[in-house]
Amino acid sequence: MADIIAETDRLILRTIEESDAAEQMRVLNTPTVMARLGGPKELHEIEAKHAKSMALYAREGFSFLFLIEKETGEMVGHAGIKRVDNPLASNEGDHEIGWLIREDRWRRGYAEEAVRAVIDWAFIRVDAPHVVALTSEANVPSWKLMEKLGMVRRKDLDFEDPSYPPEDSMTIQYSLTKEQWESQK
Repeated sequence: MADIIAETDRLILRTIEESDAAEQMRVLNTPTVMARLGGPKELHEIEAKHAKSMALYAREGFSFLFLIEKETGEMVGHAGIKRVDNPLASNEGDHEIGWLIREDRWRRGYAEEAVRAVIDWAFIRVDAPHVVALTSEANVPSWKLMEKLGMVRRKDLDFEDPSYPPEDSMTIQYSLTKEQWESQK
């Protein structure tokens, strides 16, 4: 049974279950949604990410979560916390937040609504000293949301990731401390 971690006005943020992979494959794994994340994944890749996320939640009490739309009960995205695990990053192990919204729910404010709940979770219950978010320089909507959330660009943490296409290989990072987050409230 999934744990409900947070609720917002329109969303339930709940833990991942093994049975979620097929639904994620169907509604989130589209060429458009995955365009800046290396393209659509195979089912076994999604299952492996789920296993990793569930293990992280069991071990550390945080992970990525599914976003369930209260009005329809449908999966509309995922968002959450993991550890920076790219070996090319100089800040491996930091608390990394991230999000993904299905295409037919874009421009409704779901990402911001979900990520605000995730940041509260990170600082209040997980007790993270700071969080970072990674994206490609070309993913303008992603880093615009980071800025809207009060995150600060950290050029000192940028790195090149050749596993992505050239237009997405420059990984940029933003960060936010607990103090910065609290001063916005």
